[in-house]
Amino acid sequence: MPRIPLGSTIEAIIDFLVTHFSFLTIAFTRIMENVIRYLENGLLFLPPWLFIVIVAGITFWLTRKWGIALFTLLGLLLIWNMGLWVATISTITLVLIATLTALSIGVPIGILAALNNGVNRVVQPILDVMQTMPAFVYLIPAIPFFGLGKVAAIFATVIFSMPPAIRLTCLGIQQVPRELVECADAFGSNKWQKLFKLQLPLATPTIMAGVNQTVMLGLSMVVIAAMIGARGLGGEVWRAIQRLQMGSGFEAGIGIVIVAIILDRVLQHVGTKKR
Repeated sequence: MPRIPLGSTIEAIIDFLVTHFSFLTIAFTRIMENVIRYLENGLLFLPPWLFIVIVAGITFWLTRKWGIALFTLLGLLLIWNMGLWVATISTITLVLIATLTALSIGVPIGILAALNNGVNRVVQPILDVMQTMPAFVYLIPAIPFFGLGKVAAIFATVIFSMPPAIRLTCLGIQQVPRELVECADAFGSNKWQKLFKLQLPLATPTIMAGVNQTVMLGLSMVVIAAMIGARGLGGEVWRAIQRLQMGSGFEAGIGIVIVAIILDRVLQHVGTKKR
């Protein structure tokens, strides 16, 4: 039975894109490297103790819960005490840029899919493939396009973490009660007024759940992305695996867990406040 040349076809497509569009990826890589460097330097400009106090204060202001603010304070102090502060800032930078990029792409696609059945029928199978594809596979196209480093890691993280933003944005808009939409139509609202004054406000809690999941998936990609030079806390874990330094690996893992819990609790509370 003749073998279908699926793998060679995909490889040929990637080679074609790399050969003919490398000038775009090179320009994008240089711009993104500057953005990453400026953001990291900006976050590292503040003394760690002052940064921790500011973050704990922002956490309390957003959640109005002393427990979450105290956990943020003690958790970040522990990370600083373990000597992982620079790695943590690098990880936060990567997750922040990847999340904002994923949301800036995913939310508009989710809105379009919710408002257009044809787009929805095309998008949903693609999301099924994206969510079931092993995370390591996303590293394959990232390397030839962007090389080793943080830009390739951000690219892979964006692709991996985008599906929840699209799905939950689409779901939130579709769950807006039909009676309210018909009422808006009866009062003469156009589609943009319905979207921005009715559908998006009511869908905000569901969209925030998608934001939460996007951030969590971005953090789960940290260790995998370290394999292509992402560094940060994932890089510390990867280095510990290579050197069989179990203690250092667990310390970096605890740092990732602390950052994940802080972001999860804050985003959950912000999403709940929108209900």
